[in-house]
Amino acid sequence: MEVTKQGQYIEFGIKNEQYAIRIQDIHEIIKMQDITQIPNVKPYVKGVINLRGKIVPVISLRNLFHFHEEAYTKMTRIVVVHHQEDTVGIIVDRVNKVTTFSDIQPPPDRVGGIDGNYFTGIGLSDNGLAGILKLNEVLVREQE
Repeated sequence: MEVTKQGQYIEFGIKNEQYAIRIQDIHEIIKMQDITQIPNVKPYVKGVINLRGKIVPVISLRNLFHFHEEAYTKMTRIVVVHHQEDTVGIIVDRVNKVTTFSDIQPPPDRVGGIDGNYFTGIGLSDNGLAGILKLNEVLVREQE
């Protein structure tokens, strides 16, 4: 089991749920922009964007986690992360803040109906609980 260390995280929301990614994995956070669709990809892959001359694939956490897709709002953001050799954009409903967790517990088998393998742990902060995403699972896992 991967050990989750204390440190800083970016906390963001999908629906009414809170999630987090280690700040060192984040390249930047950008406003929603036009996404060019590409054919024959998994439903959670929304397409690609041009980020200052680099083509970056973009995925929807809503779709990946089997939530109902909703229209993007002025709060919708693309969290651009570095993972291994790749740069990937993750669409989130809103970015809340940079946070540290006072306590991090191992994830249960299922978190709010989502496979617990997507998480390295559950962090406790002043805002409550947030699922800390395991980028290996979110970005690399082959979906059914």
